[in-house]
Amino acid sequence: MHKITGYIERDSETGLYVAVVPGIHGAHTQAETLDELQKNLKEVVELCLEEMTPETKKEIPEFVGLQQVEVAN
Repeated sequence: MHKITGYIERDSETGLYVAVVPGIHGAHTQAETLDELQKNLKEVVELCLEEMTPETKKEIPEFVGLQQVEVAN
């Protein structure tokens, strides 16, 4: 069992939610709702993991956290 973390943004042009999993090539998807996005992301991650070797799976980065910073423009 793998616990995978996806990074989610809302596309300002389309209004769609977009998810990316850093460290897993091809693991990205989009959807109109967060529920749909979660379903899509789980499906794409499962497909990506099926294609990976056991050695490659060990190289998936460990999620540590997110950090926001404020900067002056």
